[in-house]
Amino acid sequence: MGWRNAFDNAKPVFVTIYATVIIGIIFSSLYVISAIYSGKSAADSTTSWLSHVGSPPVEQAPNVSQPAIVQAVPTPSLEPRSMSTRPIWEAPLHTNKMPPLKKFRLSKELVQERVKDNVIIVTFGNYAFMDFILTWVKHLTDLGLSNLLIGAMDTKLLEALYWKGVPVFDMGSHMSTIDVGWGSPTFHKMGREKVILIDSILPYGYELLMCDTDMVWLKDPLPYLARYPEADVLTSSDQVVPTVTDDRLDIWQQVGAAYNIGIFHWRPTDAAKRLAKEWKDMLLADEKIWDQNGFNDLVRKQLGPPVEGESGLVYAFDGNLKLGVLPASIFCSGHTYFVQAMYQQLRLEPYAVHTTFQYAGTEGKRHRLREGMVFYDPPEYYDAPGGFLSFKPSIPKTLLLDGEHNVKSHFSLINYQIKQIRMALAIASLLNRTLVMPPLWCRLDRLWFPHPGVLEGSITRQPFICPLDHVFEVNVMLKELPEEIFGPQINIREYSFFDNPLMPKQVKESWLEVQLCQEGTQDCVASNTTSPSGVLRFPKRSNEETFKTIFSSFKDVKIIQFSSMQDSFPGFTDKAREEKFKNRVKRYVGIWCCVAEHTPGHIYYDMYWDEKPGWKPIPPQTPEDDHPPP
Repeated sequence: MGWRNAFDNAKPVFVTIYATVIIGIIFSSLYVISAIYSGKSAADSTTSWLSHVGSPPVEQAPNVSQPAIVQAVPTPSLEPRSMSTRPIWEAPLHTNKMPPLKKFRLSKELVQERVKDNVIIVTFGNYAFMDFILTWVKHLTDLGLSNLLIGAMDTKLLEALYWKGVPVFDMGSHMSTIDVGWGSPTFHKMGREKVILIDSILPYGYELLMCDTDMVWLKDPLPYLARYPEADVLTSSDQVVPTVTDDRLDIWQQVGAAYNIGIFHWRPTDAAKRLAKEWKDMLLADEKIWDQNGFNDLVRKQLGPPVEGESGLVYAFDGNLKLGVLPASIFCSGHTYFVQAMYQQLRLEPYAVHTTFQYAGTEGKRHRLREGMVFYDPPEYYDAPGGFLSFKPSIPKTLLLDGEHNVKSHFSLINYQIKQIRMALAIASLLNRTLVMPPLWCRLDRLWFPHPGVLEGSITRQPFICPLDHVFEVNVMLKELPEEIFGPQINIREYSFFDNPLMPKQVKESWLEVQLCQEGTQDCVASNTTSPSGVLRFPKRSNEETFKTIFSSFKDVKIIQFSSMQDSFPGFTDKAREEKFKNRVKRYVGIWCCVAEHTPGHIYYDMYWDEKPGWKPIPPQTPEDDHPPP
């Protein structure tokens, strides 16, 4: 395993400690994550993987699962091991050279070495998604699953995964190592690679659980999939209205949303192979067809009758393919998991979450997984230089619960929170601390089309804690903007940050509580003296020099939490810095969408709504008005 090899390179005292204590689950996870995020540099050349398919098979090698806890530091084996049979996270010795690229060609032999119970679990991507891929692998190995393979779309990813002990094969598509936007030509190219990959693996005779990299496994799905041995294909969907309240397949007649190809399971049947081939031929013949649309068009060419019995399967495609729709309540989309929390409401255990129905691109996906505490970051993420700043949002009940849930009440609630977050961002910038965002409460859902507040038939509760990307442009918040125009970068963390079990004890225990008070009242003076219980009373509306002077005494404290942000900071006295701060944070908020009675139907959030008398939440009235607030 990767952490075994990592220990061989660790400091002797660390090894001694590790060998003499019982390793707890959280400590073990932290160490594995640390090992995941260490590695070597990469090369930059590759070849087409299409020409690599079809090598002759060899006898299946044993599949080795990683134990949950190891009692001692192992001595690395000097015996030669196949790249594919080596336990996951057990990195090769760095004294070895990386094998030539031809050793990473997709073949039945390579797949066979990782198969277990005739199933292989596969995802693929480029180097830009390295952290998503490592998270994906870590969840599976934590579930005791090792029958997995990663398709590397660039050699940089291939080499990086190899040196981390992750089983990988070369897809050789010469893809850029940078992130690709949804709907871009490169995005569509990735979709075609997926279809070619499915069409190539099915003839090997193994069941294929194909996944996108922007999803994670929360529970071993293989026993569930084995409940439907007749199924040729089991697919996830974008269904947001529950059709069942238990863990049966969704009722296919009631699934009106698209089948989602981010999670689907294929058996190597003749019907499935015909579908894969026709799907591949369709996409290669017309580069304008989106892979998911093509899949839906083919599968829905014929839909029905139901397969005999109580399985919930349906004849589809050519009338011979048996299709099942995985329940959206437990094979979750970004909506059923993060917005509706459908699995919680139905008291079910989720198997997976796929970051669909989200905004702010890849950064928004990553942030959502972080909010759900299912993304694995390196240890330094949890101990940022300068420490952290947080606050208690203290939202009045009237804003949260009273009256109807409509556009007006939604914006009143959001605006109240935006103003507090704006002050917190200013203080975080002033003190050079990372802001831990508060949970964000919404009254209305956000979508791409007009709706009555929440989707009809869904079980979205109102109000609900909404993902940060519903209101804030997470990608802009995380982007490095020129400091001469926008002032210093302000780093953020997700609202669940302090609840994450990966938080180091020494960070969580280094804590200062700040209680805002009215200057002139008893014990309310600008001082660095704390109460016997460790609370610092601090005057409201203190200027930046007072902030700097007082809190410089606490620069070694990891977490400073304010009791409130109301009237906490009046703004920067340096007008140039204040202007740069405004330039930055006014770009942080996005739109709400959408009202039905007006075109366009979106309404812009405004970070400085309170400085504009008569501000109202209305859509742009003319095309000239359709832009973010100045």
